[in-house]
Amino acid sequence: MEKVVTSAEMQACDRFAIDKLKIPGLILMENAGRGVVEMMERHFGLLAGKSIMVFCGKGNNGGDGFVIARHLYNRGANVCTVLVGKSSKLKGDAGVNYKSVKNIAKSLQDDDSLRLVELTSRRGLSVLPRFDIIVDALFGTGFSGELRGIYKEVIDWINQAAGKKVSVDIPSGLNADNGEVGSVAVRADLTVTMELRKIGLIVYQGMTCTGELEVVDIGIPREVVSNNRADTYVVREEDVRRILPSRTPRAHKHSVGKIFILAGSRGLTGAAAMASSSAMRAGAGAVVLGTPVSVYPILAKKVTEVMVEPLPETPDGTLAASSYDIIQKHLQWADILILGPGISRNSETSELVWQLVSQCDKPMLIDADGLNILSQKLSILKKHGRKEIIITPHTGELSRLIGMPSEEIERDRVEIARKVARQFTLTLVLKGAPTVTASEDGKVYINSTGNPGMATAGSGDVLAGLIGGLWAQGMKRTEAAYAGVFLHGLAGDRARQVFGEKSLMATDIQEQLPKVLLDLEGGQCG
Repeated sequence: MEKVVTSAEMQACDRFAIDKLKIPGLILMENAGRGVVEMMERHFGLLAGKSIMVFCGKGNNGGDGFVIARHLYNRGANVCTVLVGKSSKLKGDAGVNYKSVKNIAKSLQDDDSLRLVELTSRRGLSVLPRFDIIVDALFGTGFSGELRGIYKEVIDWINQAAGKKVSVDIPSGLNADNGEVGSVAVRADLTVTMELRKIGLIVYQGMTCTGELEVVDIGIPREVVSNNRADTYVVREEDVRRILPSRTPRAHKHSVGKIFILAGSRGLTGAAAMASSSAMRAGAGAVVLGTPVSVYPILAKKVTEVMVEPLPETPDGTLAASSYDIIQKHLQWADILILGPGISRNSETSELVWQLVSQCDKPMLIDADGLNILSQKLSILKKHGRKEIIITPHTGELSRLIGMPSEEIERDRVEIARKVARQFTLTLVLKGAPTVTASEDGKVYINSTGNPGMATAGSGDVLAGLIGGLWAQGMKRTEAAYAGVFLHGLAGDRARQVFGEKSLMATDIQEQLPKVLLDLEGGQCG
């Protein structure tokens, strides 16, 4: 599984390679710069004859930029290298590569195919010519905070300029750890990052700043990378394919997953139908849907393969507390419980949910209104002991659970998901863009599928049923969660090809699940 790292984790790899293995930093910088140019050729074609501007900062990212400028010149491009700041501030490997570019430029005399400019004020921006490609090598992964002064002005100029933009390692102005933009960041068409993807490139505002993302090998030995203590991963097709449950020739419906789902209320039958049908589509052998008696006739018609159990209800058409004894009989039969889709927040229904979470010892997936109800008595969730629990909140639901503003969660969804999963000793699926799955051992899995069209009512109900269906077949809890998220996103991507983003509905996602599973098991996804 592919690791993704924070700035500190990447710096630890660099330092180990340089300090312990004695690989010169100049070699790593040379490999980085050459790798960026090779990726530029892959994306933009031959560079000979193109006009390219390379903006360099004073640190190692700027050092990469000087190497890039030299390799671009060698490939026949017309290169203007702009150092933002004074050359007297350069030191170390960046200073060495600056001097190389400076010496080459001097040796060319009247040939201006490699120029070197120092930019210290906004006035210098107004005289810069147009270029086919602009390379951003201002700030590396260690940057955080807000850009001001000449740096902000340079990035504003880059973003407004014509031509393709390429960022080196990370778009300048973007936080490598959480994808936050303080004041402004380069909006790149292509980002070429070194050795490992950085978390900030694939979450939050990083998703809109990064453009196409490429990773280049800069020569850090593979054992250094594999031994990195990073606990964040990107989930890919092969990661899911290898853990999907398989059936033996002697399989029968009671051996491949029995699920009891408590879902639905008057006016909210769709959530119950989608969650239960999706559990069947995921491969569960048998699903019983417990729902209020007044909506039983509707759901019995909607879900042919699902067994529907009418339960006592409140005057509002929600699950009554008196249904507990009937529910207990079904829980003795079931392998797992899915609790919450469309059950409402009725006070009597809330009492039932609190009782179930306190007393039920079966593995349970809690979603939607189940989570909203638990947010009123969080101690019940905190005291679950070692029960097997998955919770699947979107940002608003998690906000109510932990008392943190949604905006703050979005700004650091990976670390907050990690912290909450550890705190509550469970698996947390934090839905959004991207959805992240966190386990109590501190690992976080970032999903790589899905699209904006999936932001539609009922999509989360489909996901809850899908994860539950995989889990009931014997998958490990966290693996069932991140595999379900991946398959859900992949089905959404397939549905977008048919219906487009604007017209996409949750049932469209559900309908694609059999095709996605069939292709994935046959190795035909891509």
